[in-house]
Amino acid sequence: MPTLTELQEKRGTLITQARERLNQIDANTDEARATELQTQHDAAMAELDKLDARIATEEKLVKREKILEEERASRRPKPDDTQHRGADDEDGAPEYREVFRRILCGVQPGEMSPEERAVLKQGVAKFESRAQSTSNTAGGYTVPTTLYDKIILSMAAWGPMYDPGICTEVITSSGEQINLPTIDDTAVTVAKHTENTALTDDGSKDVTVGQKVLNAYIYDTTFVKWSIELSQDSIFNWEQLLADLLGERLGRRANIELTTGDGSGDPNGIVTASSLGKTAAAVAAITADELIDLQHSVDPAYRVSPKARFQFNDTTLKTIRKLKDGQGQYLWNGGDLSKGISPTLLGYNYSINQAMASPATGNKTVIFGDHSKYFVRKVGAPIIGVMRERFWPDLGIAGLIRLDGELADTAAVKHLIQA
Repeated sequence: MPTLTELQEKRGTLITQARERLNQIDANTDEARATELQTQHDAAMAELDKLDARIATEEKLVKREKILEEERASRRPKPDDTQHRGADDEDGAPEYREVFRRILCGVQPGEMSPEERAVLKQGVAKFESRAQSTSNTAGGYTVPTTLYDKIILSMAAWGPMYDPGICTEVITSSGEQINLPTIDDTAVTVAKHTENTALTDDGSKDVTVGQKVLNAYIYDTTFVKWSIELSQDSIFNWEQLLADLLGERLGRRANIELTTGDGSGDPNGIVTASSLGKTAAAVAAITADELIDLQHSVDPAYRVSPKARFQFNDTTLKTIRKLKDGQGQYLWNGGDLSKGISPTLLGYNYSINQAMASPATGNKTVIFGDHSKYFVRKVGAPIIGVMRERFWPDLGIAGLIRLDGELADTAAVKHLIQA
């Protein structure tokens, strides 16, 4: 079995090999060789993930072994004690009772001297072996079982559209319709004035006012029931556990609607409402130049907003992290999370949104722009209700959420679509 040091050395070798293979891929690499190198790189990264988990386990084991050894050392008799001799111990050999005492104190046979092991072996002609065991009637019924007081919950990322820091949040206590007046005056020009000529007054330069609407669409989790026996006997608080789970269900649905909702009886999701910024040349790939084109398809007035950012799912991020510019530098910057510095792409923050599509024919895989122009309407907070009388003596719980979303300015956020 490899040692911890050997595992760490292997990890360093894998990282070096993965980097070398990735660095060999450039504009001059033929497609077959690039595919081969990419496959080797992905295989090395997958092995690295497994190795990291193995190293973490080994480090924990080494730490525990060190603690155990320190505890054993503290229980070992002093040198003077190990040299104790009985009155009839004429040949200087250690007494059986002294060696046996050391065993009871936790000293392992392998840690004893050859003389002590010989005394231990000679002192007992046959070890006693009883039939009682931990199997049921042989004694197992007396062994208690222990239930760990934590439930392991499976996780899945579902943000970020419901988060208050991403878009513009509008919170109301009631659900009446909200109208958002809009004006797009960017294409209107100004004429050059000629001396002694009357100004034109034909209404051609009048301001056109538009309107976006925020409604309050409601979504529910349906009831989840549980028995009074489970409520009373379980070591877990099922009301709190189910409330947390239903809250996450509501959050996932809200994020989906605010991302890809069709705007008909549902929110107009930010991807659905965004305008075309760039069409990728490939069906399932994205290039560095295409991301730059998408970025510059959005007017600079929007790009300077503090809420200007990219969005894509994790599969698309994996593809983007491998992209380089013309100088061989990666577009993706890993930041430094230990110092509070978030990763960036082309100098902008980004959000991983698992409700967005992965690269495939006709999919909108990346959006970029000023997210402050997307309005998320929330009617109060999500509601979790517990019914104690309706299902008596059992209990039921359900959740509700009311929301809407709309992109007030379609020029502010644009998408990249696959070929």
